[in-house]
Amino acid sequence: MTNLENMGALAKSAARTLRIEDSSVKTEALELIASALLQKKADILTANALDVEAAKGSLSPSMIDRLSLSEERIESMADAVIAVSKWPDPVGQVLEERVLPNGLHVQKTSVPLGVCGIIFEARPNVTSDCAALCIKAGNACILRGGKEAFHSNMAITGVMRDALSSTALPADCIQLVEDTSRESAAEMMALTEYLDVLIPRGGAGLIRSVVDNAKVPVIETGVGNCHIYVDRAADISMALDIVFNAKTSRPSVCNAAEKLLVHKEIAAVFLPAMAEKLAEKDVELRADESACRLLPHAKAASEGDWSREYLDYIMGVKIVNSIDDAIDHIERYSSHHSDCIVTSDQAAADRFLASVDSAAVYHNASTRFTDGGELGLGAEIGISTQKLHARGPMGVNQLVSYKYVISGSGQIR
Repeated sequence: MTNLENMGALAKSAARTLRIEDSSVKTEALELIASALLQKKADILTANALDVEAAKGSLSPSMIDRLSLSEERIESMADAVIAVSKWPDPVGQVLEERVLPNGLHVQKTSVPLGVCGIIFEARPNVTSDCAALCIKAGNACILRGGKEAFHSNMAITGVMRDALSSTALPADCIQLVEDTSRESAAEMMALTEYLDVLIPRGGAGLIRSVVDNAKVPVIETGVGNCHIYVDRAADISMALDIVFNAKTSRPSVCNAAEKLLVHKEIAAVFLPAMAEKLAEKDVELRADESACRLLPHAKAASEGDWSREYLDYIMGVKIVNSIDDAIDHIERYSSHHSDCIVTSDQAAADRFLASVDSAAVYHNASTRFTDGGELGLGAEIGISTQKLHARGPMGVNQLVSYKYVISGSGQIR
């Protein structure tokens, strides 16, 4: 038995315990994890500093920001765990109920998925978010982070497992794969005997690799080629603020805006003002031919730019002739994560919101709100961009399946 197979067996055993555990036990465990994260802040920061130092020179500044922890970020991690602990238990809910003509009593009830495998890259907060969500939903988890966050992930996992040791839950509810090689990822993708679902969190390359190669069922998440369309009826000041926030508040995350579409009737007014504001953060603009004429410092966009997720201070810019052109462009190039329209025309907004087929669509608000915490879910295990079995931010209610419970009095068929 390989090391990963052994981890899988331990996780499957832990999942059997979690499956029937009382909600209060899970809540207590999460409260202890949150407390331990705060108590061990110094240890976690020391481990994170090793990762950040090793990343200098090999990762972009925005990706180093994604990797970096601070006291405030660890406090936010603990807050997220507490928020998840307070969420109603999604396990054991009666989703549907009926009595058949033959007297059979049928209930459709929510049950845990079982064992969740999560493969992710350089965001250490994913470790605690995913573990907390899995426990609340009655699932064991096997986490495999990227080598860039190795020391951080080891420290955070150690803190969580130590906290579980004083609860009724087995520590093996949470396990971390210490081997960050491609071989371990490949083995994890084939761990069908032990994993019930595999969730990748990271860049386009990681997600595509998992979707293309995994034998375990995959929930596809994360790639965020997000658009903002500034309509001809947009409030210019509002549009400037939304674009600036969506692009620059944290460009390394999947809900950051990557593309800007502007109606031709306001382009001459809006684009120079937008370029001046984005210059405050040294955002590089890659524009189509007509936009380049209004943006002398922009670079010409290539065809590949329109479908690319930059995760950096770069933004693609295109002038469109109509709202239909904007919708067509988004349909062709969007990753169906989060897309926004800025307009004071309610009819245009309604058309956009109904026509754009993305997990989250916005009217007059930044795409940065596509986040489990921001949308009231406490935290998220990922942003699903597919339609089965979940879509959008995945909180505890998206980490369960269901089974039918049928009670009779001797009926036979």
